[in-house]
Amino acid sequence: MKGYIDSIAEFKRRVSIEVMVGNTPLGGNNPIRVQTMTTTDTNNTAATVEQCIRAIEAGAELVRITTQGTREAANLQSIKQELMARGYNTPIVADVHFNPAAALEAAKHVEKVRINPGNYADPRAKFEDVSYTDEEYRTELDRIEQKLIPLIELCKTRNVAIRVGVNHGSLSDRIMSRYGDTPAGMVESAMEFLRIFRKHSFNSLVISMKSSNTRVMVQAVRLLVATMNAEGMSYPLHLGVTEAGDGEDGRIKSAVGIGALLSDGIGDTIRVSLTEEPENEIPVARKLVAYFSNRQTLPALNPTEDLPYNPFEYNRRETIDVKGIGGANPPRVFAYIDGTFTEATANAWGWHFNSAKKEWQPTDTAPDYFVVPGFEPSPNLNGLPVISEHTPNFRLLKGDEYIRQKPSDCVLLDVTYADLLNLSLLSALKENPNVVLLLSTKNSNGFAEQRAALIELMRQEISLPVVAVRGYSDTEKEDFQLKAAADLGGLLIDGLIDGVMLTSLLSPEVIRNTAFAILQAARTRVTKTEYIACPGCGRTLFNLQQTLHKVRSATSHLKGLKIGVMGCIVNGPGEMADADYGYVGAGPGRITLYKGKEVVKKNIPEDQAIDELIALIKANGDWVDQ
Repeated sequence: MKGYIDSIAEFKRRVSIEVMVGNTPLGGNNPIRVQTMTTTDTNNTAATVEQCIRAIEAGAELVRITTQGTREAANLQSIKQELMARGYNTPIVADVHFNPAAALEAAKHVEKVRINPGNYADPRAKFEDVSYTDEEYRTELDRIEQKLIPLIELCKTRNVAIRVGVNHGSLSDRIMSRYGDTPAGMVESAMEFLRIFRKHSFNSLVISMKSSNTRVMVQAVRLLVATMNAEGMSYPLHLGVTEAGDGEDGRIKSAVGIGALLSDGIGDTIRVSLTEEPENEIPVARKLVAYFSNRQTLPALNPTEDLPYNPFEYNRRETIDVKGIGGANPPRVFAYIDGTFTEATANAWGWHFNSAKKEWQPTDTAPDYFVVPGFEPSPNLNGLPVISEHTPNFRLLKGDEYIRQKPSDCVLLDVTYADLLNLSLLSALKENPNVVLLLSTKNSNGFAEQRAALIELMRQEISLPVVAVRGYSDTEKEDFQLKAAADLGGLLIDGLIDGVMLTSLLSPEVIRNTAFAILQAARTRVTKTEYIACPGCGRTLFNLQQTLHKVRSATSHLKGLKIGVMGCIVNGPGEMADADYGYVGAGPGRITLYKGKEVVKKNIPEDQAIDELIALIKANGDWVDQ
């Protein structure tokens, strides 16, 4: 499967070596571990200990702590001692950027040290093109090796694990100049370090590839697995979507990226990065892990030898345009109506009748089509995009009806994976370019079955649009949203589907908002402002949760804009590479504003920063009044 998974026909955990992080085994045959990160000042022992305890009691199996310098690194000893004195022996991970001396000091006190290849031995990126000859590049790698040797020797002596944590937002200028700001660049950034570690026989390693862009994150992890496989490496993987934000958007975005990988058995530990209290991340992570525990694929699927698409790049499956579905159109959202369809039902789903214009009009997050079995055209609902077996412009049929009737008009065809193995149906579909497939599944591994169905269509060279249908019986909104995002994430990130239809016991508002949030998280359809917001850590120089709320309150009506809200500049400028505007902590009570990667205003007093951000957006012509 392009070297990153063994089979798409069955669910199998990727095989990795076991790494001990203190008393916690990670990887191998062990459960997927969940973790979080503190947001307190690392020098404030009491506050950090209390936050660690809240996270541990919520279920955190590892806790990461910001370690800016040697002073913070030394204080990890006090934090660890206090935790142990209070009966908590959960492994502590030091998070180090830019400072090898801090990593060396931290390794004396904790069970794991995270280092970032983008800045451990390289200066902060200036986003400048730096040209190296092959010999100069090798010299740079020798310099990095010399920086790493002291850490390797100390961690060997103390049995301390290391996470090689690559962030899309903090690749070095050296890497970006040669490989670009790409998944390939992220992978090479990690592999340079892994080859050095292996050369020195150090294998207590965990690897991560993180980005706020779910596509980049998923593609980078897949490519890393394929590259490690090719070089005989099998280190455990830490999964996470950085700067996911807060609330349901943060949860859905995390589930899209993490779920796309867990669906293929990839991942040994996860962190759901929310701009909330650290303990809030743990229940979300545990739900995602539980959803993929003991997963089976029943009924069994036909084995597939290879993928007919590239899992390391985004390329939309080529389909024909059927009345605005498929082709170059963004994925459409369908609503299933079980029962009587009335004006009140249409209103609940976000469609409203404009009396002045005498027409039905949708909100930004109203479904594009209603699927209503048994519905017959009604004068009161004329103008709504309704699909039924009785509607003249777009009829709803099942597979056996289609084979029998062989219609030439526009059809929404209800099918399953098994139907698409029927040669009579496949032959009939090749004769009619006016069909949209409504692909449902009852398989215990619905993601795998729907992907297999789409692969079969590609092999048969059938380019009809496909709408993925998933149904859930959850009564808790968060459970429904996490499962739906995890199931649809991989299909959308790989560009395989042209629409989604979710069914649930929850309200129409929850269902439609979830559908559109999943599309936005997978970067396939934008219907609202996107916030690239970090979860905060000890480096953060203002209250991130309050600040994100203020920024959102002022700008949430700016549909399609991407706005970064970052606590510091470790990942800020890089993760905001495709953001339109950035709001970044520059010092206590001070903010720096960015337009793209460019600094526009420095060190603005925090109480003036929102107004300055609005002024900047207006000056660039991106502001619209509410």
